[in-house]
Amino acid sequence: MKKKVFVAVLTLIFALALAGCGKDKNNSASGDSKTIKVGANIVPHAEILEYVKPILKEKGITLEIVKLEDSITPNTGVIEGSLDANYFQHVPYLEQFNKENKSDLISIGAIHYEPFGIYAGRTKDLKDLPDGATVAVPNNVTNEARALLLMAQEGIITLKQGAGITATVGDIESNPKNIKFKELAPEQLVAALPDVDIAVINGNYAIEGGLHVSQALAVEANDGLAAQTYGNIIATVPGKKDNAALKTLVEVLQSEDVKKFIEGKYDGAVVPLK
Repeated sequence: MKKKVFVAVLTLIFALALAGCGKDKNNSASGDSKTIKVGANIVPHAEILEYVKPILKEKGITLEIVKLEDSITPNTGVIEGSLDANYFQHVPYLEQFNKENKSDLISIGAIHYEPFGIYAGRTKDLKDLPDGATVAVPNNVTNEARALLLMAQEGIITLKQGAGITATVGDIESNPKNIKFKELAPEQLVAALPDVDIAVINGNYAIEGGLHVSQALAVEANDGLAAQTYGNIIATVPGKKDNAALKTLVEVLQSEDVKKFIEGKYDGAVVPLK
């Protein structure tokens, strides 16, 4: 009789333990509330996350980094729950994604800014840009606007008043060089340089393609509208905005230690936000 009672007690304890594990699994994509799984583009986002991984470990948090090269699956992974958060995008892109996909992803902290640059293809100096030049620009809405703003900054085109961060080629007021725009996926811009006169390239894809911001013919001002608008963020679902491990991740990424790491490693191509 005593043996049966003992077995019954052990069975109850085991069942409670399983219930506890099930509860933890619901708290995180990786099944442990102290483990967070974050999707990131390889450069510079995953590199920065690799740097903070041991810092988080000291705080009792395990960071799993999922390296992704496109700009869709990091968001769909968070929505579906296979990722706890992602680190690859800025708020205008996030808002556009939410609008197009009827999703409600949110930012829980801005970490760094990647200045857009104009890089030489067949034309090596902006003053030598020929009539009818071909310019490669990103093909997604928010980054194409940013490319157009940089070209306007350099006097290559002018935009209609108030076009701002929603500018499209339809907002070009004057195009004295008769520029022809070649819209490409951001990750294809570096490879396209031999076939165009110039390309306006996202900072992370420029780095990945072996370019340096010091080589750019022009870059966005670090204290301008772009820097304020296009900070790269940690994004997640509303239900995880108060997740303690994700909050700690943001705090560490915004620390002076990480700011110094970014400044030392990327030579101006990645700028920590103050």
